[in-house]
Amino acid sequence: MALHESTSDESPASRACVFVGGDGAWLPGALSRGPWDPRAQHGGAPCGLLAHIAESAAPGPGWQLARLTVELVKPVPVAPLVSRSQVQSSRATVRVGIELLAGDVVVARAHALLLARQPLALPADLPHATAQAPMRPPEDCTDRVRIPGLPEGVSFYSSAVESRVAEGDSARPGPCGAWFRLGVPLVQGVPNSPAMRAAAAADFGNGLSWVLPAERFLFSNADLSLNLFRAPEGEWIGLRSTTEVHGDGAGLAVSRLYDTRGPIGIATQTLVLRERAA
Repeated sequence: MALHESTSDESPASRACVFVGGDGAWLPGALSRGPWDPRAQHGGAPCGLLAHIAESAAPGPGWQLARLTVELVKPVPVAPLVSRSQVQSSRATVRVGIELLAGDVVVARAHALLLARQPLALPADLPHATAQAPMRPPEDCTDRVRIPGLPEGVSFYSSAVESRVAEGDSARPGPCGAWFRLGVPLVQGVPNSPAMRAAAAADFGNGLSWVLPAERFLFSNADLSLNLFRAPEGEWIGLRSTTEVHGDGAGLAVSRLYDTRGPIGIATQTLVLRERAA
């Protein structure tokens, strides 16, 4: 497949999906753009793509993504990308190592663990690790996530994903909860899988629970670690997110993930904190 440079075209065709491609060659469109630089992708776009590549490595149906760890080595450009994978399989697990390259430069790495689905008769009185109240359902939420200081325009944050605040106030610093739903196919011609939806949404944790003003500071994430103990159901992924920062330039965002039935997993992000130039 011949892929050409992405442009700033904002025609309906450019908004139909986030990526075009397959067989290890990918072309991101305007919907992949991030908030910091229009030439770089939002982290949720490559994370969702890497989840898709990992799932594609499964030897057949009946596998679910249990862990995805992504290292965002460099800003992932809105430009042609190539992926290459290594796969190790057993009866119970599939382990996938992925590199995402722009030209000859590795811009992201991922390690994924897929588990074979195995129905179990669990005890009815099984204790749960968390007993948090359920999130307010998305149909009862109306306000879109709005992070002060982030530019509007065509981007992953504002155009590819629908968001609804469930608790807290995304326009004020501190913990916040919200629902996220992919509004377009992540990969053209491929249905958005539960794992793709979870990976794409999980990267919003640091923005959702911001504590530093975006007009003065950068708080981009250098990685994303996602653990799912069950596959999410439905299109909406809920995040309850908190952020901690330190004056030495490091931070941590932790998000508990939900679907409309309840908890599904957890995600963490290491944050790189920098003061913006005057």
